[in-house]
Amino acid sequence: MSDHSAPVPAAAPPAMSAPTAVPGPAAASGPASAGPPALQLTGLTKRFGEKVAVDDLSLTVPVGSFYGLVGPNGAGKTTTLSMATGLLRPDAGQSLVHGVDMWRDPITAKSLVGNLSDGVKLFDRLTGEQLVTYNGLLFGLDRAEVAERVGDLLKLLDLEQAAGTLVVDYSAGMTKKIALACALVHAPRLLVLDEPFESVDPVSAANIRDILTGYVQNGGTVIVSSHVMDLVQRMCDHVAVVAHGRVLVAGTVDEVRGSSTLEDRFVELVGGRTHAEGPEWLRRS
Repeated sequence: MSDHSAPVPAAAPPAMSAPTAVPGPAAASGPASAGPPALQLTGLTKRFGEKVAVDDLSLTVPVGSFYGLVGPNGAGKTTTLSMATGLLRPDAGQSLVHGVDMWRDPITAKSLVGNLSDGVKLFDRLTGEQLVTYNGLLFGLDRAEVAERVGDLLKLLDLEQAAGTLVVDYSAGMTKKIALACALVHAPRLLVLDEPFESVDPVSAANIRDILTGYVQNGGTVIVSSHVMDLVQRMCDHVAVVAHGRVLVAGTVDEVRGSSTLEDRFVELVGGRTHAEGPEWLRRS
């Protein structure tokens, strides 16, 4: 399967009620098939010195999809998402968000995106409530609307009790959740999440999955980068496997995994698995 071919949209997941407090994405005009993809990456390339981190990568993410981006450490996933969302300028290539060029019209393009980027620093000397409020105001929402949305998000993410606590004093899991709230507050049409479940407890992870599922079923598009194959297989309807800065295969989850599990297919594609039992001294009881 070519890395330049657009994935085939999967069948819609079973209907479920979306969390009513989540601000929904701005409505798209007309049916999804009539407009551009939620994200179109063409020929993205990035070098750091002699190292080619992303190598002429192209990918199409359909509107309304729950898209998984998987790959081994150092595959170029974070660099790709950073270029796609305007955090890192590519050496070559193009990123279009709902048809808007990220680097020609960054203000419009970024207004369509909610971004949770792994490792990006937050303004952690603000309280959680202040941080989400600040992000909402940056996107041009009025104070009354921001206040309502912040309250909804803090409640949904079980952060009400920590609303007045400085983010610097949050645990790793709480920091991940408040960053997600910042990404959601302006009701983006595309949500890009880099390792959103890392350090998050199982109950919070289940709540986040419910929020994201409802968001997609109400017209939003989610791209999630994760190392947890089982989670991607259960959550996502599309997936792309990335290694050495290139897309090895992309399509619906069923197309990519074939007759095996997504994890087995992933290992088959990227290689590197060893079947040795380890050194003899390590096997001693």
